Amino acid sequence: MAIFHDRPRFLCPLFLALLLGINLYAQEAHTANAPPPPGAKTQICKDRVVPQLVDITKKAGITFDHLAAPEKKYIVESMAGGVVVIDYDRDGWPDIYFTNAPMVSQALAGVKARGALYHNNHDGTFTDVTEKAGVATPGFAMGGSVGDYNNDGWPDLFITCLGQNVLYRNNGNGTFTDVTKEAGLAAGSSWSSGSAWADYDGDGFLDLLVSAYVDFHLDDLPGFGKAPTCKYRGIDVQCGPRGLRGAGDHLYHNNGNGTFTDVSKATGTDDPGGYYGLSVIWADFDNTGRPDAYVANDSTPNFLYKNEGNGKFSEIGLESGTAVSADGSEQGSMGIAVGDYRHTGLPSLAVTNFADEYTTVYFNQGKYDFRDVSYESGVALASLPWVKWGSVFVDLDNDGWLDLFFVSGQVYPQVDQQPSGARYREPKNLYMNLSNGMFCDAAKQAGPALEEPRVSRGVALADLENRGNVDIVVEDLDGAPMVLRNQGIPGRHWVSFELAGTKSNKLAIGAKLKLVAGGMTQTEEVRSGGGYLSQHDLRIHFGLANATKIDSLEVRWPSGKVETVTNLEADRFYSVLEGSGAVDHAKIVPAVPKK
Repeated sequence: MAIFHDRPRFLCPLFLALLLGINLYAQEAHTANAPPPPGAKTQICKDRVVPQLVDITKKAGITFDHLAAPEKKYIVESMAGGVVVIDYDRDGWPDIYFTNAPMVSQALAGVKARGALYHNNHDGTFTDVTEKAGVATPGFAMGGSVGDYNNDGWPDLFITCLGQNVLYRNNGNGTFTDVTKEAGLAAGSSWSSGSAWADYDGDGFLDLLVSAYVDFHLDDLPGFGKAPTCKYRGIDVQCGPRGLRGAGDHLYHNNGNGTFTDVSKATGTDDPGGYYGLSVIWADFDNTGRPDAYVANDSTPNFLYKNEGNGKFSEIGLESGTAVSADGSEQGSMGIAVGDYRHTGLPSLAVTNFADEYTTVYFNQGKYDFRDVSYESGVALASLPWVKWGSVFVDLDNDGWLDLFFVSGQVYPQVDQQPSGARYREPKNLYMNLSNGMFCDAAKQAGPALEEPRVSRGVALADLENRGNVDIVVEDLDGAPMVLRNQGIPGRHWVSFELAGTKSNKLAIGAKLKLVAGGMTQTEEVRSGGGYLSQHDLRIHFGLANATKIDSLEVRWPSGKVETVTNLEADRFYSVLEGSGAVDHAKIVPAVPKK
């Protein structure tokens, strides 16, 4: 988020004083990046057919509104808004959960913000089932992720919060139960942000990584409503994160009996420096068969945790080239996209950052060596003005090449006081993959919804209507979300896979897929986390361009088993069961528990 000239590493009374509005210091924000290189430019998608993204939120029956304090006096009031896609009833149709957070004044008065779970009706509409499901008020919620912690085949929901996080166990009957305390997850950071699940040690049970942002406690506030004390472009605004005390991250090992043990220090993932952690994602960055973890840190270097395979991790952010920008500057990192956008067989990264800092594209060159190709890929320059959040690699036009989409929105409503320059509400960004390592800017060609100024935060992907086109769900900080229906490109083919483990974890999180079709080889992974505090549909979608048959699908399961499936047709959804290949969907759905 905001980056200030000085970088105090102390707090104690300073943190509380800032929260109470005492004007101890006022600092001007500045860019941490060098000027764009000579000749840097953005290529516009002039002669390319771009899929239209249409706002269908109201038509879909989604009436959720995210609460928001008008003035954003406190940093915690600017950061929420993760969205979770979860097929909670395992009917093969993605459902949506929106997180919510009250204003600080409301939270101090005991007011709870209502999140919302929407059930997919299979006809393009959704029904609010929040109260019935029992997931209405987890707390001062930031974001969430999906995992099956007890390996019963029913996806569970984890919500990060200011205060205690919440683990909702899926009961398999349309309801959830809060099992946070009995699972051993009640303790931890005072303000958690991102979360993601993976079986880091290969024991068949999903473990949980949770990032923490700032050491913020509502109980420390004897009052509220004081004037802001920091400056952004000469305007009084909220303070942070610099000058505030950070909080360490937490890795929880799944004990296999419904409980967890905090192994952060033992594994080397505890962030002893207290960096400002936001989004988290697991991915096998070097095809070792072991999931590594990446953490986007705000105003501090990002982390890349290399999985050493012995229950330990090495933090190699700086060595790998993914901690800072090409000129060595720390950035205000928020969202994470992971994808093999160049068909190399290795996933690269795209990390969104604060205004005047470009979206960073880190190309994976292998052996944990990444290169900042943001300018040469055509992404950096046009992204500079915006405060950028949720980010995703997604094949929107089904040509077999991953495009890049990210959303934006300021943190300071006060910028609207300026006669020109930054504005609080900002547009969305879309870059289409040119299949040569470069992208073209298609935001203005994809329909008016992307140009509508909003204050967006989380982004999640799902084929909501099971049509073969990936749609986008965006949660905004202020007001209603935006569900973007992808109209697709006629004549393009696709295929989609839902995986289920047997020896591996039941949701097959961490499984790696290699698809060969139409002369192209594509790779993808079943991942938890990413975007910005959000969760995508766990099904894997591949665009096939003109190909009508799949030559082969290779699945490397988290257990280490490698399986190849052939004789697959395009334009279909497939269920793949570990050890059995493609099966009927009913064979991967668990039985409904007896009442």
